[in-house]
Amino acid sequence: MLPRLVITLGDVAGIGPEVAVRAWCDPALHAVCKPTLIGDLGTLQRAVQLLGARCKVAEVADPDDATSSPDRIDCVQATALELGQLSFGRVSAAAGRAAYGFLCRAIDLTLAHAAEGIVTLPLHKEGLHAAALYYPGHTEILAERTGTPRYAMALVLPRSLCTGYSERGPEGALAVTHVTLHLALREVFVRLQPEAILEKLELTDRMLRRLLGRRPRLGVCGLNPHASDGGLFGDEEARLIAPAVQQARDLGLDVTGPWPSDTLFVRAVAGEFDGVVAMYHDQGHIAVKLLAGYRAVNVTLGLPIVRTSVAHGTAYDIAGKGVADHQGLLEAARVAAVLARRTDDHSLSPAARGHAGQP
Repeated sequence: MLPRLVITLGDVAGIGPEVAVRAWCDPALHAVCKPTLIGDLGTLQRAVQLLGARCKVAEVADPDDATSSPDRIDCVQATALELGQLSFGRVSAAAGRAAYGFLCRAIDLTLAHAAEGIVTLPLHKEGLHAAALYYPGHTEILAERTGTPRYAMALVLPRSLCTGYSERGPEGALAVTHVTLHLALREVFVRLQPEAILEKLELTDRMLRRLLGRRPRLGVCGLNPHASDGGLFGDEEARLIAPAVQQARDLGLDVTGPWPSDTLFVRAVAGEFDGVVAMYHDQGHIAVKLLAGYRAVNVTLGLPIVRTSVAHGTAYDIAGKGVADHQGLLEAARVAAVLARRTDDHSLSPAARGHAGQP
């Protein structure tokens, strides 16, 4: 039986609506899951007209009522705001507020077991802030609303994009997790502690065990050039990173490092590692996006629910032009479906289970 996934529309002034419609018309989406959109019917109808798509938009009360057909987009109406007059490509408080509402509805439906996972289309951080919602992005909203204190962001890419690797099955993957994320670089040196590194290693191991069906091999990036070259370029590797790696090994994780990040990613792509733990945002993001482009998948680790996302943004520059690609959404749905099928309660945060917040 295919897992029920809810897909949030994201910022309606961006490319989310047209990406959603393109994906819905593609049989590949319905081959991996039973999808329901969480969003706004009027916005979807506008996207259908923009693309000249041969499908209708229908309102449903919850995912159980969805039909999962390329001919019909089943949508839970999740906002009372009037969005029809919003312009493409412009920051809007209404779009930010609506995107937040879509996400909250999806979280609550999934916590209530009406769906097995969430796939999100991009929201706009400035739109959130314009609506007085001061979150850095999806991840922090998800963590807050599910009561999750320990979480991380990983980027997952299909192994088919890694040249020289032999495991090219549909569930082969390489994951990159970040110890620190949306921080100024000067803050990275303050936040980087052995406890934080160990936490991300445990979360990465847990997620990849579910995705791959086996114990993953993890490699840890150094912080400094050449992983400090024996202390010539800093002491963070010896003082902070190596102790965390040893603690993880003592817990039974298959992990080595710290390694120079430039050579570590080469080795990971060649198949030596299933997961890489990067110390900061760009250290991981640049490598993944060079390899996978917009086919990378954002996965939130540590939540009591499955959540994946496209790895691209709202693309205001092309919104409303009907040219946005939907392959990233298909890949995000595929990864979410695999994780949903392999959900095991012992891998979830006990504090987060069954908790639903209020908007």
